[in-house]
Amino acid sequence: SYWSPKFILFHKPKGLLVTTKDEKQRATVYEALPPFLLKEGWVPIGRLDKLSRGLLLFTQHGNLVELLTQPGICEKCYDIVVRGRVSEENLSAARKGVPSNFGLLKVHHVRKIREIGPKTHLQVILKEGKNRHIRRLFHSFKDSQYETPLKVLDLKRIRIGTLTLDLPAGQWRYITQTEEKRLLHSAKASQLSSD
Repeated sequence: SYWSPKFILFHKPKGLLVTTKDEKQRATVYEALPPFLLKEGWVPIGRLDKLSRGLLLFTQHGNLVELLTQPGICEKCYDIVVRGRVSEENLSAARKGVPSNFGLLKVHHVRKIREIGPKTHLQVILKEGKNRHIRRLFHSFKDSQYETPLKVLDLKRIRIGTLTLDLPAGQWRYITQTEEKRLLHSAKASQLSSD
């Protein structure tokens, strides 16, 4: 039977909003994509805030948006750079969860990759994400030396479920049949185990 791609993988650059149109006329992701995608009804699955970059998926199928945005279905992995020194206490608090006005902000997994002067490079995995989750979480911690709030300077999503970012910024591609099978198989397996 004829297979047609159900997903697009896009490397969102910084500075673009993830929305079909913006009432303030700000630049959206569709300005970096061919016009036919919007016309044919390709919509983003989840979002990345304006200052974030990295992997964003699009589909034409509402049921797939619903499946892949359910909490706990798709792990999302991020490379982040934080202004300030992130302590082991901060990392362990991030794993346990920090209460906020937006509910409990926690990470599934976090590891420190390296410290670059006054900055810290981390890798973070979320099972579910609230609005500006990682930024709010790290902002709730203070630099151990200067007592100033930590600030996420760069946030790049590098993986969603079984899909890894493999394109330069601003580029897009259809995902292959094998990649699609793997992604949906893993999402459905997560769904079954969480029911």
